[in-house]
Amino acid sequence: MPTNRQILLDNRPQGEASTSNFKFVSAETPALQDGQVLVRHHYLSLDPYMRGRMNESKSYAQPQPLGEVMIGGTVGEVVESRHPKFSVGDQVVGMGGWQEYSVVDASQPGALRKVDTTHVPLSHYLGAVGMPGVTAWYGLVKIIDPKAGDTVVVSAAAGAVGSAYGALAKARGCRAVGIAGGKDKCDYVVNELGFDACIDYKEHKDAYSLAKALKQACPNGIDGYFENVGGMVLDAVLLRMNAHGRIAVCGMIAGYDGQPLPLANPALILVNRLKVQGFIVSEHMEVWPEALKELGTLVATGKLRPRESVAQGIEAAPEAFLGLLKGKNFGKQLVKLI
Repeated sequence: MPTNRQILLDNRPQGEASTSNFKFVSAETPALQDGQVLVRHHYLSLDPYMRGRMNESKSYAQPQPLGEVMIGGTVGEVVESRHPKFSVGDQVVGMGGWQEYSVVDASQPGALRKVDTTHVPLSHYLGAVGMPGVTAWYGLVKIIDPKAGDTVVVSAAAGAVGSAYGALAKARGCRAVGIAGGKDKCDYVVNELGFDACIDYKEHKDAYSLAKALKQACPNGIDGYFENVGGMVLDAVLLRMNAHGRIAVCGMIAGYDGQPLPLANPALILVNRLKVQGFIVSEHMEVWPEALKELGTLVATGKLRPRESVAQGIEAAPEAFLGLLKGKNFGKQLVKLI
């Protein structure tokens, strides 16, 4: 059996996460039992939610246990199988974690899913046609529920979730406005992803300045907002929300290091009778087939052109993850393992 290089969570961050929170180990992959398959990972997904799992504080999911392989989505191929539905060479997506191989009990529902790479590259099943894409789909379709002509906004617009959100919004006849960090990202959001406008939050020192830019980009106000960031960005958006607007709360990356994120004008939620709903996409598995079908079609037809930042080798994962938390990635952050 092959040697498997792994990254464990060694200790919990105190404030900002660092590479010292992780530990590299090597282990022999165990012999397979009936019903199991051995997957060699080609790509590992890095996502903001992982930062919250590193903490021990109360959250929507159990904390990442110390001394165990870091959680994470993976795509790869079956290299050995003792399950009748999986064959050597099958390309699959699962939650293999920060390691080069995983032994998967393929009888567990949802543990491993075969994917077709004829029209969609394997890596995209960790991004646009994977969990991030379905996250964008659920927030837009099920919470914001826009009508044609509505103005919808997303923060972290150049990322894996934001890029899918823009394509889905345009397919529904919406005005799509992004918020991203830096001119290059904003140019990509408008020129390649097809958003109607994108605002560079780095050009604004406070929420009121950002709200002025939003007023220009959203002359009819904001009907729906997909929240990935929190902090100043949320304060600015609340100043521009229309009555009966909807906010889908997916992430608060501005607060992942533990500092509080106070709201400047919470009364606006009441004044505008807003719906503000948090959600976790893994709790809504019933929508995944419909969402993945639409997302796959958008990618295959060129209406969604996702961008990827790819770090090379398992040893690059910690630094790439810390960079993701600081917005250094452009599009979906992956680690290539093969």
